[in-house]
Amino acid sequence: MSTHHTSSRPTLPVAGEDHARLTIDLSALADNWRAMARRSGAARTAAVLKADAYGIGLEAAAKTFHHAGARDFFVATPAEGAALRGVLPDVRIYVLSGMWAGSERLFFEFDLVPVIVSEEQLVVFMAAIADGGELPCVLHVDTGMNRLGLRVEDAMALASDTSRPASFAPLMLLSHLACGDDPSHPLNRQQLQRFRSVVTAFDDIDATLANSAGIFLGEDYHFTLTRPGIALYGGAAVNDVPNPMKPVVTAEARILQVREAKAGETVSYGASQVFTRDTRIAVVALGYADGYMRSLSGSGVPLRKANIPGASGVLHGRTVPLIGRVTMDLTHFDVTDLPAGSVRAGDFIEVFGRHMPIQDVALAGGTIDYELLTSLGRRYERRYEAVKK
Repeated sequence: MSTHHTSSRPTLPVAGEDHARLTIDLSALADNWRAMARRSGAARTAAVLKADAYGIGLEAAAKTFHHAGARDFFVATPAEGAALRGVLPDVRIYVLSGMWAGSERLFFEFDLVPVIVSEEQLVVFMAAIADGGELPCVLHVDTGMNRLGLRVEDAMALASDTSRPASFAPLMLLSHLACGDDPSHPLNRQQLQRFRSVVTAFDDIDATLANSAGIFLGEDYHFTLTRPGIALYGGAAVNDVPNPMKPVVTAEARILQVREAKAGETVSYGASQVFTRDTRIAVVALGYADGYMRSLSGSGVPLRKANIPGASGVLHGRTVPLIGRVTMDLTHFDVTDLPAGSVRAGDFIEVFGRHMPIQDVALAGGTIDYELLTSLGRRYERRYEAVKK
């Protein structure tokens, strides 16, 4: 499999050019989109590209999804939409944060579809199309998350308002599931029923409810468009079941030094871990400045008091535990149980990816794989493995 670099690579120089690296498997990315498209049945399948495509790089991800068949894309902000338009000139791009005063020009200039999230945004949008001409929009309806969107009763009133300007004709309704990752949660069915009532009131309109988790809930939730996000990038969309998605991102960091410590000595800040045996330590060029969070530490952080084990890495096919506290630029792993002489400065340790599931690492840090991916710093060298022909 060949590798190539794209302009998604960070502009900042990387220490040593590869002290920390991300290997991004574009074939797995494409396969994950196709898998979600199959699960979506008759519904069209979009791709969510928020936050620089969940940290892997907008350009490479967008081109991969487009080649796989995606024609609808969701971003968080108009600036993200403008960047995406420069990569894909002929797709539909939805902006989830909607339109606010001062942002109107971007929507017209880059042909972006605002997702209207409030009565205030509706006023801004109506003024914008009165001045600038036709522009499609999506109406966000809050069916139970209490985040963004018109309340169901307000959306229903809008649907039946005979004085509503003819120029306001949303091409799609959108809502978002609060508990889709918990298939048994009663709020899923409640949100589905509320959303159906609004879709019926607007009559013959496209609709989208299912994120990654919602797609797994089944056909009732698919409507006319699904919008997978985390599952495309290899993350776990549903709690407490095996993750069927292929890993996309492998994060590795270079070992800067291998050192010996005696039983009774300590490691890292706070001297929170005392060695009970002579220990071989791999000091790795990775820390919380790279998005490898302090909460992953092997000791000295509140999560360890809750009997949740710290993170581990994989080195030469063996799992090795993180020891002591993660620091800004450096982390320590216990490599004592690997054969003497097998671990050298310059070796790379995998901290999540093909051999260390990202959701397991996230659990060790008391978070979710979304946060790990979108927190990846700019010091990684990103290496893209090309889609297999």
